[in-house]
Amino acid sequence: MTESNQPAQQPDQPHSVPPTAGQTDSGAREQGPQLPEPGQPDPLQGGSGQAGAHHAPAGLGDVPTSFSSAQPQVPSPDAGQAQLGGSGPGQQLPPPGSGQPHPLGPGAQFGAEPTATGQYYLPPGYQPPPVPPRPKGRGRVVAGVAALVLAVGGVSGGLGGYLGYTFANESSAVSSLDTPRPASQTSNSPAGSVEDVANKMLPSVVQIQVVTRTGAGEGSGFIISSNGQIVTNNHVIEGAAAGGDIKVVFQDGKTASAKILGRDPSSDIAVIQADGVSGLPIVQLGNSGDLKIGQGVVAIGSPFELSGTVTSGIVSSLNRPVSAGGDARNSQATVLNAIQTDAAINPGNSGGPLVNMSGQVVGINSAIYSPNQSAGQAGSVGIGFAIPIDQARRTVDEIVKTGKPKQTVLGVKVESTEQGAKISEITPGGAAEKAGLKAGDVITKFGDRRIDESDTLVAAVRSKAPGDKVTITLSDNRTVEATLDGVEVG
Repeated sequence: MTESNQPAQQPDQPHSVPPTAGQTDSGAREQGPQLPEPGQPDPLQGGSGQAGAHHAPAGLGDVPTSFSSAQPQVPSPDAGQAQLGGSGPGQQLPPPGSGQPHPLGPGAQFGAEPTATGQYYLPPGYQPPPVPPRPKGRGRVVAGVAALVLAVGGVSGGLGGYLGYTFANESSAVSSLDTPRPASQTSNSPAGSVEDVANKMLPSVVQIQVVTRTGAGEGSGFIISSNGQIVTNNHVIEGAAAGGDIKVVFQDGKTASAKILGRDPSSDIAVIQADGVSGLPIVQLGNSGDLKIGQGVVAIGSPFELSGTVTSGIVSSLNRPVSAGGDARNSQATVLNAIQTDAAINPGNSGGPLVNMSGQVVGINSAIYSPNQSAGQAGSVGIGFAIPIDQARRTVDEIVKTGKPKQTVLGVKVESTEQGAKISEITPGGAAEKAGLKAGDVITKFGDRRIDESDTLVAAVRSKAPGDKVTITLSDNRTVEATLDGVEVG
């Protein structure tokens, strides 16, 4: 509301009096009502008049205390009710100054016991007390007191109304704190839910802490044997390969020291052995070849040292060429044929499992894409990469059995061109030379997979096993068949 719309404020008047205060109502009560002749009907037998009507003043019997010296108070048979004398039919109280006699006689005091019908009678021989004369100047004093009482009554009424409103709201309000606790959930989590996967996998996922002469680091891993064999990434434990301590922290908080069984820097896979443990829960390995884009997956690990962290997402892409690893990062020595996922993967997740919704390990979380890495520590932007378990399983099996895994090779060095992967060098006696390939040839397909750059060819070759046969298509539409070799690493 603007200032021009506000009503003009009047100066405060001391002892301001409402129009009706101390006039008709107060004056009639101060002088005392006229009583009727004996035998006349009693007008206090109820009546249908509403409070505030001109012929029946409202609140009769609720006279302010300021009037007690001028007129006895008039108690009401039904306090706060507009109708007087009970619920039975009757005449209305005559208005003051009407000339009609009061039903209880001159100067009669109200408060006589009512009969069963609601009528009021005086006791036998009742003599009304004389009415004292009205002091001079009393009207102004009483009027001022009446105004004060009305003002206080207004405040009291407002306070009472507020308290009543608050009490009513509080008594009718509903609070969560008053509702009983729900019954404990004892049923198993739904099969195929993230909760179900977490329940299955968490006991088999560990945190790996590495301390070396130059620093410390941590990652994740998962248990593949009850006697403590654990799979992780090579870049998680490679600092301890030249001397250092490895500690495994299990889900229940127990710890154990560990040693390296074997590792493959080219595939970024390693296996460690926890000391002095037995009866550990193991994971179930799945089939990454069955994965579909859009399929739900769960990542479990220890990002930023927060062990036992569970995140979920989908398979965003398959067969994604990614450079990963430690010292060999961004080189073809560690190119992975990776599963891409939007499940949150952060530093510390490396080596932990990527799991399908059946609770089977389908990948090893190994790398993330982070455009802000140069400004600080990398963090998830929804693009993470995992080594397919089909590829990792073969390497892990070789490490467990011999301690020396084999890397699958074609026997060439390649570089990227607009057409595909151009062979820059041939390894003598290798698979490529045996297949008839020569330096300068450009490979455009490896089996059914299109080759658009050199990293794609490296990833495609490493997705196979030594001894696998594959058809290679060249830019001049020639095709050759090659049998892949295996080179021992580690």
